[in-house]
Amino acid sequence: MQAAPHRPYHHGDLRRAIIETALDMLRTEKDWQFTLREVARRAGVSHAAPYKHFPDRTALLVELAMIGFDRLREALVEAKPEAPRSLLEEITPISLAYVAFGTDNPALYRLMFSAEEGRAVGMHLDQRALAVFDVVLDMLGRGQAAGTIRKRPVRGQATAAWALIHGITLLAIDGLLVPEKVGSAPLEAAIATLVDGLAIPQPST
Repeated sequence: MQAAPHRPYHHGDLRRAIIETALDMLRTEKDWQFTLREVARRAGVSHAAPYKHFPDRTALLVELAMIGFDRLREALVEAKPEAPRSLLEEITPISLAYVAFGTDNPALYRLMFSAEEGRAVGMHLDQRALAVFDVVLDMLGRGQAAGTIRKRPVRGQATAAWALIHGITLLAIDGLLVPEKVGSAPLEAAIATLVDGLAIPQPST
């Protein structure tokens, strides 16, 4: 197992040093089976140091997942077009950004949605996790108000959108979107199908 690059610890930055070291380990080792003792060793601090900020390993993993949700929301907000002319033009870059985040950060993405140790439900009710879902709710709510999206329960519509993109992200992470099975542009095709179900057909001009 290759050691993560050593990061010098500076006084006052203990919490950040622990988090950054754990994120490095998550990225390089592709899982989160490390112990707080190992994180401390890689960070160059005493074995007891992590406990000053994290009572146990689960608390550290939850914070890593929350950082993942923060970064995912930032990626989605950054991908939003300024003046989309249709739902398809708005939802496509957001969906592509979502999948790109997952494929660029596979271990972090799996941690964010892991049900291990019973923490998944609690994490997903945290405001930092809900903020990602709020991006979808806002987009669909504006579409309903503008008369471009069907008047259905918006949370149900958002759940359908999330389920589709989350599933595609996991398939992409696992390398299962093979063209011979799903075609050359499976994400774009799936988004178009989703939009067909959400959008009210607009008269041609």
